[in-house]
Amino acid sequence: MAPPQLVQLYRELQQTFTSGNLQQTGVLLTRLKIALTEAGLLVPLGNADPQDLVIARDILEVGAFWSIRTKDIPSFDRYFSQLQTFYNDFSSVLPPSPREYPLRGLNLIRLLTQNRIADFHTTLESLPLRADALTGNPYIAHPINLEQWLMEGSYSKVWNAREEAPAEEYKFFVDSLMGTIRNEIASCEETAYDSLPLKDAATLLFFKNQSELLTFAQQRGWQVDLTAGKITFAKKTEEKVEIPKEKLILANLQYARELEQIV
Repeated sequence: MAPPQLVQLYRELQQTFTSGNLQQTGVLLTRLKIALTEAGLLVPLGNADPQDLVIARDILEVGAFWSIRTKDIPSFDRYFSQLQTFYNDFSSVLPPSPREYPLRGLNLIRLLTQNRIADFHTTLESLPLRADALTGNPYIAHPINLEQWLMEGSYSKVWNAREEAPAEEYKFFVDSLMGTIRNEIASCEETAYDSLPLKDAATLLFFKNQSELLTFAQQRGWQVDLTAGKITFAKKTEEKVEIPKEKLILANLQYARELEQIV
């Protein structure tokens, strides 16, 4: 059986995490990881008590969610890696965890944010689900859809997916994806256009208000003329590739406006 002190800390962790006290949750997680190590439960052996394994799994799962809520991705990676033993090696002796697939889905989206597409598909294929059951699980279907839309260049669907996230923590990674997408769109704009109206630039970059656009423009080194309502992109010294910019901008803006009318 797990030591009484570990069990008491575990109960405190559950209450603290549920209350939303992230700072104290972090303190308790540090103490609990030491206690799990001393009890031989952080990397458990085959003869461990199943009830103790459930406690250890719960602690690590809380740690993974806490990492996302504190925006500590390396910490999430460590907790999720430690959970693999419980999800894979002890799946036959432990009851299913309601947090398992939310965390597996978060890990898939994390791979997308790092553009690790090959790892995304390898991880997806290794899930203990039938192929026809993948899209039936909302936590797995969400990253599958995101990957498909990214490959298609359907960035508006990625943007809308934020509001369809199956768990609040998913929004953090979708926001991270949108940051990558905005930089890709911005690079295309800088190559294709000399300038754009502020409103059109905000629409193309999926910004909700002008202040967000102005902050982004400053980061990119763009010149903003508020009086003229126009953004001028930084000049590039290298030779530009000629592309049909007027046609592209009109098509993108028309599509964006149609989406706004639908919403």
